[in-house]
Amino acid sequence: MAIEKLDVVVVGGGQAGVAMSEHLSANGLSHVVLERGRIAERWRSERWDSLVANGPAWHDRFPGLTFPGDPGAFVPKEQVADYFVSYAEKIKAPIRCGVEVISVTRLDGKFGFSVETTDGTFEAGFVVAATGAFQTPIMPDLIPAQTGMHQIHSASYRNPDQLPDGAVLVVGAGSSGTQIAQELMTSGRKVYLSVGPHDRPPRSYRGRDFVWWLGVLNKWDAEATPEADHVTIAVSGANGGHTVDFRNLAHQGMILLGRTEGYNAGKLKIAPDLAKNIDAGDANYLAVLDEADAFIAQNGLDLPEEPEARMIGADPECISDPVLELDLQDAGISAVIWATGFERDYGWLKFDIFDETGAPFHTRGISKEPGIYFLGLPWQTRRGSSFIWGVWYDAKYLADHMSKQQNYLAYSPTS
Repeated sequence: MAIEKLDVVVVGGGQAGVAMSEHLSANGLSHVVLERGRIAERWRSERWDSLVANGPAWHDRFPGLTFPGDPGAFVPKEQVADYFVSYAEKIKAPIRCGVEVISVTRLDGKFGFSVETTDGTFEAGFVVAATGAFQTPIMPDLIPAQTGMHQIHSASYRNPDQLPDGAVLVVGAGSSGTQIAQELMTSGRKVYLSVGPHDRPPRSYRGRDFVWWLGVLNKWDAEATPEADHVTIAVSGANGGHTVDFRNLAHQGMILLGRTEGYNAGKLKIAPDLAKNIDAGDANYLAVLDEADAFIAQNGLDLPEEPEARMIGADPECISDPVLELDLQDAGISAVIWATGFERDYGWLKFDIFDETGAPFHTRGISKEPGIYFLGLPWQTRRGSSFIWGVWYDAKYLADHMSKQQNYLAYSPTS
């Protein structure tokens, strides 16, 4: 099979790969997007059935195409995947599905890279890893497999019916864990939710969605702080969108726990940090309201007051008298869902450009290996980088950088 030569090979045909293709075409760079599954595969097969976008349709999209229907709706996952298929067709993105990348190595003695795939070899001056940061689910080795406990990652959860009868423990209270726990409780399950440090923004306030407030308050463009821990965000678009209120969930019957720390003889050790984590989430929530009120006053906006938004409910018993040791059998827990995030997997990139955790060394997506780029990383350039619209702007930055580099490489001094 002949080697195909292009300016750029993009690995990954999700939102990052589609965005990258649009900007590469705009810059006149020949390219191919290689996707091992279908376009936006993770939206279709690696998320739970009822998942919707965490932002309203008017906001969580690319600039060049709107979602059909209500712009204020939170779009179901299948429609999000269909959106990217439509967008790829609109921009005539050269995406090849069913192609897995095996390795990327530098060409010997000349500029560019060799990209080995299940569909032959490509040569390109630049390679973009557009696979994002959510690749290999993290399953803590805490509860031994020989206990027989049914354990899955949130990436494998689909709906309550797939779980055995009994109570469920969900570990992790970011957007995924919280939404899954609430769905399970609504289905009639007894649910335990292990809550770590988190931010808890309002879904909406004074008639405007949370994403609008982050925009006008210029928080989407906040840059990553080196060495800072960026805590998980508890926000939901489920059931039309609502503010996550852990106290309210507990009053409805959910049992909140602190961080899950250890396991011994059928019992989980729970950290005594639940109240602290809940209070810190509340402080984040109220701080957003304070900034929003100040912005309204400063700019003379006519938005309805919402004093009830500041009402924080009483602590339920599980917060005031927290569980510090949980006997799984006595609690009737038959399943554990680990909403504990993902590890990166860049084993196909054969370069020393990663730290000890597997995270790439990069500056705004530009790696320390000239010609290798990353796209779709959390906080790649700003807070908004891992959102649908944010990755589009990051892709433009990378495409512009490649064009500049190509121009330098093409330069030849006149005699």
